[in-house]
Amino acid sequence: MPLDFNALRKEYRLASLDEAQVDKSPIAQFKIWFDQAISSQLTEPNAMTLATASSNGVPSARVVLLKEYGETGFTFFTNYRSRKGVELKDNPRAALLFYWAELERQIRIEGSVDQVSRPESESYFKKRPRKSQIGANASLQSSPLKDRATLEQEAARLEQLWEGQEVPCPASWGGYLLRPEFFEFWQGRESRLHDRICYRRDVTRHWLIERLAP
Repeated sequence: MPLDFNALRKEYRLASLDEAQVDKSPIAQFKIWFDQAISSQLTEPNAMTLATASSNGVPSARVVLLKEYGETGFTFFTNYRSRKGVELKDNPRAALLFYWAELERQIRIEGSVDQVSRPESESYFKKRPRKSQIGANASLQSSPLKDRATLEQEAARLEQLWEGQEVPCPASWGGYLLRPEFFEFWQGRESRLHDRICYRRDVTRHWLIERLAP
């Protein structure tokens, strides 16, 4: 029996969002919602979809983890030679999407992207679990791999090589900072009449707040 997609519907009734009530700063508003996502004990509230595009406009998206945020932007870490790393080198703009189904909320963020400093990348790398450090060295991320055994053998080899030593941060691994130019805070509402409040930079670099039609 074919699946009836029209039956896969949900009414959103948990909350509302008004442009007169949001914070004047999108970073402050993000903190309010992010803190609520954490206090709601959601699974990995810092998981976000990162969308990039190649130099000729071919898009790709994947889930990564937010590791830091503030007035300057949003930081995540990855392999610079991965597909996303190559695309960000050729086309240093990206979009982030946080989706918290339990809260009936999502946040979209768009902006330019720069690599963080080498000391900052190395400092964060030292805080990672040792096996994650080994994995970052063992994996040539996004490259074709013969089989899983090959990857596991390389990880075991490096673990033995660096036994009792500090695992070095690969030169091809590090952080990116997305500097936001646009935010949209989406709150699900009944009958698909959702609340969408966005922030845009004006010519003076101040944030303008406006409501979008759902």
